[in-house]
Amino acid sequence: MATNTTWVIDPTHSEIQFKVKHLVISTVTGSFKEFEGTIQSTDGAFEGASVSFSAETSSIDTNQVQRDEHLKSADFFDSVAHPKLTFTNGKLVKKSGDSYSLEGLLTIKGVSKSVVLDVDFGGNMTDFYGNVKSGFEVTGKINRKDFGLTWGAVTEAGGVVVGDEVKLIANIQVIKQ
Repeated sequence: MATNTTWVIDPTHSEIQFKVKHLVISTVTGSFKEFEGTIQSTDGAFEGASVSFSAETSSIDTNQVQRDEHLKSADFFDSVAHPKLTFTNGKLVKKSGDSYSLEGLLTIKGVSKSVVLDVDFGGNMTDFYGNVKSGFEVTGKINRKDFGLTWGAVTEAGGVVVGDEVKLIANIQVIKQ
């Protein structure tokens, strides 16, 4: 008989980040400070596991208050109308060794699109308190305009203020329940 296991994100030892080009010449890094997620696995194996995740859009942090307020506005995430971004129906598929792909439905600002992310499994470890933990690094790219984040501006010299491609980087530690 198969044993189902639930793993939950340990927010203390996890980070959800994104990177986007600014003026095409430099990169701005941001993160979400409030998030949660689960992995449902069978018989302790992550092959075929289901994954769900959400982040509070109002918890966005780019280390610059004025920019963060703009990102929370209707020009971008519209945090009042769309308080969460979600990733649902996620499925982990083993590629080779510790490499997986994660396909699921990403919803931002009410727009849902299928995305495929790369996942590197970092291994399992038991902490000082007897909790079994697993680590993952998740990376991928999306086009922000595909999700209704279409605000844009061009400098007087013709430079794009915000790039369309957003790199996603998440370092996740989960705790076996």
